[in-house]
Amino acid sequence: MAQCVQSVQELIPDSFVPCVAALCSDEAERLTRLNHLSFAELLKPFSRLTSEVHMRDPNNQLHIIKNLKIAVSNIITQPPQPGAIRKLLNDVVSGSQPAEGLVANVITAGDYDLNISATTPWFESYRETFLQSMPASDHEFLNHYLACMLVASSNEVEPMEQFSKLSQEQHRIQHNNDYSYPKWFIPNTLKYYVLLHDVSAGDEQRAESIYEEMKQKYGTQGCYLLKINSRTSNRASDEQIPDPWSQYLQKSSIQNQESYEDGPCTITSNKNSDSNLLSLDGLDNEVKVDGLPNNFRAHPLQLDQSSDPSNSIDGPDHVKSASSLHETKKANTGIIHGACLTLTDHDRIRQFIQEFTFRGLLPHIEKTIRQLNDQLISRKGLSRSLFSATKKWFSGSKVPEKSINELKNTSGLLYPPEAPELQIRKMADLCFLVQHYDLAYSCYHTAKKDFLNDQAMLYAAGALEMAAVSAFLQPGAPRPYPAHYMDTAIQTYRDICRNMVLAERCVLLSAEILKSQSKYSEAAALLIRLTSEDSDLRSALLLEQAAHCFINMKSPMVRKYAFHMILAGHRFSKAGQKKHALRCYCQAMQVYKGKGWSLAEDHINFTIGRQSYTLRQLDNAVSAFRHILINESKQSAAQQGAFLREYLYVYKNVSQLSPDGPLPQLPLPYINSSATRVFFGHDRRPADGEKQAATHVSLDQEYDSESSQQWRELEEQVVAMVNKGIIPSSFYPTQYCLNSYSDNSRFPLAVVEEPITVEVAFRNPLKVPLLLTDLSLLWKFQPKDFSGKDNEEVKELITGEPEMIGTEVISEFLINSEESKVARLKLFPHHIGELHILGVVYNLGTIQGSMTVDGIGALPGCHTGKHSLSMSVRGRQDLEIQGPRLNNTKEEKTSIKYGPDRRLDPIITEEMPLLEVFFIHFPTGLLCGEIRKAYVEFVNVSKCPLTALKVVSKRPEFFTFGGNTAVLTPLSPSASENCSAYKTVVTDSTSVCTALISSASSVDFGISIGSQPEVIPVPLPDTVLLPGASVQLPMWLRGPDEEGVHEINFLFYYESVEKQPKIRHRILRHTAVICTSRSLNVRATVCRSNSLEDEEGRGGNMLVFVDVENTNTSEAGVKEFHIVQVSSSSKLWKLQNSVNLAENKEAKLASREKGKFCFKAVRCKEKEAAMQASERYTFADIIFGNEQIISSASPCADFFYRSLSSELKKPQAQLSLHTEKHSIEDAVRLIQKCSEVDLNIIILWKAYVVEDSKQLILEGQHHVILHTIGKEAFSYPQKQELPEMELLKFFRPENTAVSSRPSVDQLSNLIKTSLHYPESFNHPFHQKSLCLVPVTLLLSNCSKADVDVIVDLRHKTTSPEALEIHGSFTWLGQTQYKLQLKSQEIHSLQLKACFVHTGVYNLGTPRVFAKLSDQVTVFETSQQNSMPALIIINNM
Repeated sequence: MAQCVQSVQELIPDSFVPCVAALCSDEAERLTRLNHLSFAELLKPFSRLTSEVHMRDPNNQLHIIKNLKIAVSNIITQPPQPGAIRKLLNDVVSGSQPAEGLVANVITAGDYDLNISATTPWFESYRETFLQSMPASDHEFLNHYLACMLVASSNEVEPMEQFSKLSQEQHRIQHNNDYSYPKWFIPNTLKYYVLLHDVSAGDEQRAESIYEEMKQKYGTQGCYLLKINSRTSNRASDEQIPDPWSQYLQKSSIQNQESYEDGPCTITSNKNSDSNLLSLDGLDNEVKVDGLPNNFRAHPLQLDQSSDPSNSIDGPDHVKSASSLHETKKANTGIIHGACLTLTDHDRIRQFIQEFTFRGLLPHIEKTIRQLNDQLISRKGLSRSLFSATKKWFSGSKVPEKSINELKNTSGLLYPPEAPELQIRKMADLCFLVQHYDLAYSCYHTAKKDFLNDQAMLYAAGALEMAAVSAFLQPGAPRPYPAHYMDTAIQTYRDICRNMVLAERCVLLSAEILKSQSKYSEAAALLIRLTSEDSDLRSALLLEQAAHCFINMKSPMVRKYAFHMILAGHRFSKAGQKKHALRCYCQAMQVYKGKGWSLAEDHINFTIGRQSYTLRQLDNAVSAFRHILINESKQSAAQQGAFLREYLYVYKNVSQLSPDGPLPQLPLPYINSSATRVFFGHDRRPADGEKQAATHVSLDQEYDSESSQQWRELEEQVVAMVNKGIIPSSFYPTQYCLNSYSDNSRFPLAVVEEPITVEVAFRNPLKVPLLLTDLSLLWKFQPKDFSGKDNEEVKELITGEPEMIGTEVISEFLINSEESKVARLKLFPHHIGELHILGVVYNLGTIQGSMTVDGIGALPGCHTGKHSLSMSVRGRQDLEIQGPRLNNTKEEKTSIKYGPDRRLDPIITEEMPLLEVFFIHFPTGLLCGEIRKAYVEFVNVSKCPLTALKVVSKRPEFFTFGGNTAVLTPLSPSASENCSAYKTVVTDSTSVCTALISSASSVDFGISIGSQPEVIPVPLPDTVLLPGASVQLPMWLRGPDEEGVHEINFLFYYESVEKQPKIRHRILRHTAVICTSRSLNVRATVCRSNSLEDEEGRGGNMLVFVDVENTNTSEAGVKEFHIVQVSSSSKLWKLQNSVNLAENKEAKLASREKGKFCFKAVRCKEKEAAMQASERYTFADIIFGNEQIISSASPCADFFYRSLSSELKKPQAQLSLHTEKHSIEDAVRLIQKCSEVDLNIIILWKAYVVEDSKQLILEGQHHVILHTIGKEAFSYPQKQELPEMELLKFFRPENTAVSSRPSVDQLSNLIKTSLHYPESFNHPFHQKSLCLVPVTLLLSNCSKADVDVIVDLRHKTTSPEALEIHGSFTWLGQTQYKLQLKSQEIHSLQLKACFVHTGVYNLGTPRVFAKLSDQVTVFETSQQNSMPALIIINNM
């Protein structure tokens, strides 16, 4: 239980005090009424004695009474009605609310920190009122009248006569059978005569004389002269006198309101009760109501006669509005009580009470106790005093207390008033009232036994109850508190006597006693036991106290506390105590909050919302309903729908209170702010027939960090090229779409008149759909005027004419249950300045029909048709995006700091040109190497001209706009017939197999060493595209060499003709997706020709072998490939003719076929070679058809140069600067150059494709770049084989100097050798046994340096075959020659071979050693001619 102001030792004596009746004459009543008080009320503040009182017990022992209080009340002859008592208690509780700013206790239990109200004043008021308003009953005497004050005024005509009338009246009320109420303690009631004297108006002497007369008649102990009203009421304002009555009258104004007003409140009655008006003790079955004299008012709790008389105490607590209560309170607040009384009068009243108690009441009680004691002793026939008997009673044979179940229902057993059993109870009650608890306990104990013997259960329960209380209050606590007495009493009252009022009194007392002994658990069990359906108010209060018991335990039971608070709140709600209900739920919420008990939280929040709404605390209601909606709810869809409608309804009411206030923040749907994306620019146009718009950037594309990095690099590349190789410091990559991955630390730039699209990510957490209507963005705009004046123009709501910023409104946006959905909202800036996008504004509604949930109907005002059409509220949600966490400096690393995210704060800049690009006839699938012609259309859709249009791509070999020569090349008629992409010339058949020569410069095609082949200027006519203009340019495409899907990124760069300060350039992106399928594989090798007879007789012919394989698996419908032409392109070499092709003129390759070609290559003439410096390449075409494709023109040469450019980009080998190694390096370099060849082969082909029963001809080209003699080169990229994994070595290898010796291959290419001899030789061996044959050995120096050569003619003698005489021959003459060959010199040696037999011989035995002349270190190696030189020797 909560803490109380009074301790239980003060509470119980204050609850049971001697009762005194007051009977006043009309005149006396009038005197007190001048103070707006009745006589009983006048005495109330002074009814506690200020000093101790002494009296003697029956054993003549002195007994001290402390803090004695008496209760004086007017005689009321009707018992209070239960309904009226209920109404009174209800008003007392509702009138007592927690004080504003009440300091709450903070209780920490486990991980809970709870704010709990320390005291419960409403419960204390209820308890006090309940105990005071208990009706008197016949089984106990505690609240029976012990005495009666008869009050008359000194102004009466015959005061003495008035006293005797009053005395007779009292006698009649007590002893006439017509009156069963009020109850009197003993027949011989003490009468005390009081003469009231009005000091200001009355005659002092007359009063004194009447008082003398009274003293003679009634004795000095039995009468009193009370002087009051020492001043007149109109002088009341002169002097401020304290008003001690207000605190008492606050309560009694509720109690006695019927006495002031005509229409008391009606109380809804319990129609189920059939019996007539029941009295509370269940003893008297009927109450007679007779006419009373005027001066007897009805009981203050008397109901209006018109109401239903069948009001039982067990009726429900539904009380109608207590409007009259408020009126009474209002009436009371303005009244000054005791206006005619001075402080002296206050002292006189206090003195009067003292006198009455000392002289009248206590002697009367003492005498009565003695009489009763004597009667008991004589009845028991025991020794003189009761005390000596107590031992026998306790030790004597005990009557076993029978269990209540055995006892028959004995509510019929009644004792007559003079029954001896009742006399002992009377004596016990008297002792209890004067705080003589030892004696009271003995008497109660005795009485209890008697009653149980007689099975008078109501009486027994009463005795048990008071015995337990007396035992507890005994000074020095000689015995423990007998809680089982109380339990038995409660059970008896409740189950046998069916008297809940008495049971409740037991529980209230016992719980306080247990609480004072810190037995909270037992107290809680007791309080909970008495909660029942018959009284919601009582159940609510007791459950609340039980909850306080749980939290006050040594180890607080927090969850039990919360659970019982909820139960209490529920019962308060049923009892109509809305404020208390709300308070209980809020207290319990502290426990359930955030612990994952979502259904419990929802229930509490829902109830808090409802109660707050009823109490017009709309903000609280809104926040409670908001909580239900925003927590991840586990409720059913129907329940959530009800919560949502309830919320909308409450919200609507709130917004109607302040229609012009700021828009409220709505809790639904959720917005994932960080997922907000902002897009600057127009939406992409859809593809239109053959026209396909550039993909650019759109909100439909997923973010990909790799590709965004690629785009950034492309942009940097083109910006660097435009700025002469340096990226300016002010450069910042263009971002058209801002999201959580982009860098949002700067204010983004938007262009005036170009839309800004904001994509907001909504999520509906509920299982019911949400309908957002009139959804738009909320923004703030600050126009920047060029005059320098900044005028802040804040438009919270776009209702006016949007001349600054146009706003798009989405009229309906439906988010289904538990769906995530994005809305794209647009703004159209019409003015330059700073824009801030604040959030979204919309009407929140639902489309579901209303339904009742939890048996609770929808709140009034909810539309309950098929769909709630009008139930929507307007509100906003802000977009607040947290920037990235900073992590650069030490301070940022140690603390949590976030950078700005400015994606919603664009700066609107001046107009810029806007380019749109369309691709016409752009293919999606190509064969590898296939050439296709498409067109690109450039359109300027803005109002500014654009210039400096460039395109940059990582794959420049994929496309070309044609070289500078392209514009000059007219289409040949045959080319246009076949729609060929190539420039062709018809040839006559004689020129077949010999090369046609042409040349071109790589500079014409935008390729030169050091240039950036990726950045390609777009050849716009006049280099400017005017507003609204469009231009179409041809674009040739070549399928990439690897098969598969290729994504090729183009970035178009352009600038405005007028330079803008904020935006220097703009870009447009396009990603082309091309799927390539296999076509031809080409591999080629080049080797030296052994024959030396060329025109100048100098070495230098080469053979080129080309293998072409058709790898197409005919999935693309390709029937066959024709090799149309093979061209070479080189600065030094050219193809001369085709070898061995006379038989097969047409080169056709069906699927999986392979063709082999052999060509002779010769060096270019000196004058051709001299043009190297001008980057000119010689093109030689060998044609296999009747049409020459000019390979040095667009697009053939373009693609050749593009494929070559990747080779050009590789840096040249830098020569080492170390002097001692220099010569060796040079030597190696020279030797390497001998084996290098710079020859490029272009294979041009046609493919015949059948598609939809039509035959198409596709054409294409493959490139093979030959670098080294004897090394195979391929047209397609080779897969790199990964080296095998090696074991880790854990030691440092010795520093082995890298050998700079040239490889054997390279040295063997230094000198080219050739033997000239007759193929067969006839010799008459029978004439001459030795055959001599002349042989010429030609040595050709391939390098640019002088070479020392040693020719050794001696046979190797290592091989066993050489020892055989057969097949062996001898060289005659010198066996070794030493020569020096100058650069590229050819030298011939005349040798003689000598044979002794006929046969076939290999002359290729001379070994040639070579070294560079200027080298000291000789890396000699034999250069053995690989080809056998066979000679046949015949006998003639």
